[in-house]
Amino acid sequence: MINLNRFDLVSLRLYVAVVDAGSLTAGAGRFGISLAAASKRIAELEQHCGFTLLQRGQRGVIATANGQVLHRLAIEVVARLEQLVLEIDDLRTGAAGHLRLWANPSAFGGFLPRLLSAYAEQHPDVRIDLEDALSEDAVRAVQKGVAELAVIGDNVPCEDLETFACNVDHLVLLVPADHAMADAQSVRLERVLDHDLITLARTASLTRKVMAAAEGLGCAVRIRVQVRSFDSMCRMVACGLGLAILPRAAAVLYAGALGLHIVALEGLDVQRRLLVAMRSRALLSPAAAALVDMIERDLAE
Repeated sequence: MINLNRFDLVSLRLYVAVVDAGSLTAGAGRFGISLAAASKRIAELEQHCGFTLLQRGQRGVIATANGQVLHRLAIEVVARLEQLVLEIDDLRTGAAGHLRLWANPSAFGGFLPRLLSAYAEQHPDVRIDLEDALSEDAVRAVQKGVAELAVIGDNVPCEDLETFACNVDHLVLLVPADHAMADAQSVRLERVLDHDLITLARTASLTRKVMAAAEGLGCAVRIRVQVRSFDSMCRMVACGLGLAILPRAAAVLYAGALGLHIVALEGLDVQRRLLVAMRSRALLSPAAAALVDMIERDLAE
């Protein structure tokens, strides 16, 4: 039997960092220790487990089959440890709980601010840690225990996570007031793809949705500018740098202020579903569970 007392939480956390970075050097740097110290800790962990954890090569390291199992289980341990630390800190500071939420730009530009305002009013003593991130990054944050909840696009892989739909919006086209399509009731995607587009990063779930629709039509997407927020997208459109496809809720926020026109889209699935993702509902902290309950009540009304 393995002696549990010999399992070092510091080494487990380091191992997760190394595998995630794909490099012993990068993992050590993220952890703030020397390469020699990191190598020694990983070697001791391998000796304690009784098998090789990392396959080393010129381009870095990857986990062996056994190492992948340990990585998955270590993430669970590290996530619970971080939650323990946060809850102890909340007790020490008098906070009633800690909500750790990552959400994508569609959530920030749509339903999330109103929801969190109501949540903060009902739970004034809960500390809210909120991160604006791409859906893929938000998924990784939940998988690693950095966040308890994430709001993501419905076309994002989220293995091992529980999800449910929390919001539905529709994609629209945003154009300058003097554009040839400004007065149209609707336009087909093929016509839109003849123009330069302002998008989020290519890895963003919204951008990938548009690119997948374009590929289905046999068209290319002419991305002129990639930005990190809907605010920046709309400002680029207002400056005449291109057109933008984004959720209606976000478009409405900026169209009037920037003198832009909203045009309906045809030729693609314009429905945009957002999901709440979590590692396990049964393991949610009271603060996170309260937000999930609030979202479900809103959906039922």
